Amino acid sequence: MRLFKRLILPYLIIFSAFSSYASTPGGLKFHGSEQPINQRTSYDVFGKEDVEFSDSFDIAFQTFLFSTSEFGYILRIKNSESNTIYNLFYDGQGDNLKFKFNEEGNDHLIAVELERSELPSTQWFMMKISFDLKKNTITLSINDKDYTASDLDLPDTYHPIILFGKSDYIIDVPSFAMKTLSVSNADEAYQFPLKENEGSDVHDIDGDVVGYVSNPEWLMNDAYHWRNKTSFRSQSVAGANYNPRTQEVYYFNRDSLHVYNVWTGISRTEVFKNSCPINLLLGTNFIDPDANKLYAYEVYYENQDSLPTMASLDLSTYEWSEGIHQQLPTQLHHHGQFFDTKKDEFIIFGGFGNMHYSKDFFTYQLNDSIWRKSESFSGDRISPRYFSSVGYLESNNSLYVFGGMGNESGEQTVGRKYYYDLHKVDLDKKQVTKLWEIPWTEDNVIPVRGMVIPNDSSFYTLCYPEHFTESFLKLYKFSLKDGSYEILGDSIPIYSDKITTNANLYYDNNLKNFYALVQEFDNNDISSELEVYSLASPPITMEQLKNYSKQPKSYTSWLIFISFVLMIAIAYLILRWLASNSSKNEAAQAALTNQPEIPLQPNSIYLFGGFTARNKNNKDITYLFSAQLKQIFCLILQYSTTENGITSQRLSNILWPDKPADKVKNSRGVTIKNLRKTLTELNGIELIYDKGYFKIVYTDEFYCDYTRCLELIADGEVETHREEFIGIVTRGKFLQLSNDPIFDSLKHKTEKKLEPVLLLEIEKAFETEDYSQTIALTNALFNIDPLNEDALNYHVKALQRLKMNDEAKIRYQAFVIEYKKIMGTDYPHPYKV
Repeated sequence: MRLFKRLILPYLIIFSAFSSYASTPGGLKFHGSEQPINQRTSYDVFGKEDVEFSDSFDIAFQTFLFSTSEFGYILRIKNSESNTIYNLFYDGQGDNLKFKFNEEGNDHLIAVELERSELPSTQWFMMKISFDLKKNTITLSINDKDYTASDLDLPDTYHPIILFGKSDYIIDVPSFAMKTLSVSNADEAYQFPLKENEGSDVHDIDGDVVGYVSNPEWLMNDAYHWRNKTSFRSQSVAGANYNPRTQEVYYFNRDSLHVYNVWTGISRTEVFKNSCPINLLLGTNFIDPDANKLYAYEVYYENQDSLPTMASLDLSTYEWSEGIHQQLPTQLHHHGQFFDTKKDEFIIFGGFGNMHYSKDFFTYQLNDSIWRKSESFSGDRISPRYFSSVGYLESNNSLYVFGGMGNESGEQTVGRKYYYDLHKVDLDKKQVTKLWEIPWTEDNVIPVRGMVIPNDSSFYTLCYPEHFTESFLKLYKFSLKDGSYEILGDSIPIYSDKITTNANLYYDNNLKNFYALVQEFDNNDISSELEVYSLASPPITMEQLKNYSKQPKSYTSWLIFISFVLMIAIAYLILRWLASNSSKNEAAQAALTNQPEIPLQPNSIYLFGGFTARNKNNKDITYLFSAQLKQIFCLILQYSTTENGITSQRLSNILWPDKPADKVKNSRGVTIKNLRKTLTELNGIELIYDKGYFKIVYTDEFYCDYTRCLELIADGEVETHREEFIGIVTRGKFLQLSNDPIFDSLKHKTEKKLEPVLLLEIEKAFETEDYSQTIALTNALFNIDPLNEDALNYHVKALQRLKMNDEAKIRYQAFVIEYKKIMGTDYPHPYKV
């Protein structure tokens, strides 16, 4: 029991806080050196309260760096009974990120230098400072990596005064945010969700005021108030879209493209090399993220049969390519749409034109460049309509069509009705199922085109009463099961007089933000203005925003109790598993851990797991590859394996999109020179420039796990070389620590090739009763899809066949927790013996 109390309880305390709040909105943003000194943020955690810890204590919190180019002090730790002060300093200048934990006025105790790719700039990460008063050590943990200072002179008891941001004469503060703060040891814990929305008082998890903050910016407000991020205007017809791969908003007309990066807040304008070939009437468009292209289309022209109706814009070169001239039978205002990245096809539904409402699905195939009217779907009928919201759920390969306006006949002269129904369109079975239709007692509303489906239980869309000139968009969350709904967040103004005016909803899973694009056309139906808004996820109601601090203590205590009981159960299973040393499991354990591993060989670069390079003498030279050298190497290697290489223009547009041409040329030349110099450390590999293309060429003397993996798949030799294949994919997730959007395309294409191969090899390994290989392969598949149910079933069954039932239960429980965290709902399938 003593072991449990000392080793397990601190983690339970931290887990209970983070499991309840880490996935919820909230947090405290610190105004740093970008503001005058008197407007910078300061947070005194305990305020006037005197707290005491014996033996040890941890300060744990999640943080978010808003600018990776600033520097300053994140926090200071004083002891009310001594003069020693510790501080944590951050320096984001230069190529790497630096953290220094110091004894103030004396010396550095811990110095950490991380590559920028190790701390994704668009995500929260964990920080913890652990004081072991018995062992006289302090450990700084950053993103689950520990760095320790030893042989310190620490007291047996500590009365910490914890100050974040500006403090006394310490005025250099970076722009950062924090949430889910916990100060604890084995005996007691202070937890601060930091979910206030106003004022300077800070409440603990029970709602009591503990500590105070000056000049706060409470991020809880970002989950209720839509923030207007930017706006653009075009004098000619324009279209708008959002690209989650690059986190950019696009607003384009025939001549140019306005780009706004929602993460950096930077806008730029790109002038096209050639004008858009189609005559933009509505500005309808879609994005192919894999090909990095934007497609503009018009389904119908009045008496203009000779004009192209489809054109694609290369987002690397900003050059338009003319597409088909095929038209659909009529104009289709406000149709729903979806782009299937797996099949490279674009689907539209419904719409209004020529005094008719449409009930048809049309599909545009990118491969053969043609519109086709989809074959009739069996099942329920969707009545003709426009202003419908369309979304896609990958887990069942189905489209969902919600609401709209129209009538059963499709004739406008009959009149229109508002629909509040939901249809599921199974793309595999070609079947339509009407899931529900709900009564509506409020003002009639129509949804926007975009629908966000985060899981299999609910969906989000924006709705507004379009029959008012000065109207308001509101975010609705509907249940997929029965249509019950709630309205979240405040409203967005929209002037809805013109039929061309439109709005759309997007969701960025990395930034955990909703984005609304509102495009209002002027009276001439030509010029328009685009407004961009953001809302943090999960969104909340006004009641939730205002009533956080008034929450009854019994409620939060009950939540903690439930989390605590759950963790006790999981901890019991873990301890039981660790204690099981019986002879019947020894062989199974040996089989489980005896997985093939590729020995690191000379002249090699590994992309699975952490990026690793070994020179001709088998020395680790990974340190020679800066973050930018890794980027350019992987980009050129990617295009070298699929195409003739990459042009200098395309390379420049990807890596230096915001730099002027003269500076880009210099940066490109320096980077290419440094990469060539670094590659001279290896034999059998060379970077060449041939016929306008940069290309990586290599011989059999050079080894790369990525190219070898592609060879095994392409040659159909995975089963023959299964142990080698397993050694590659079990080294870790592909480009594991490289979270820059530049790598997204390479990651997606590689994992798209790997996933079906892994599933097939898992089945073969299980059928041949090679359960250790089954487990290794399922672990590799979890790296691609952590919620893959086939991988879970084979993994659990393999462990059960190895008589490792406790391990099987633990793996199942871990999957259930991850499923709940990502999907927001309970995993529907029970554990089976």
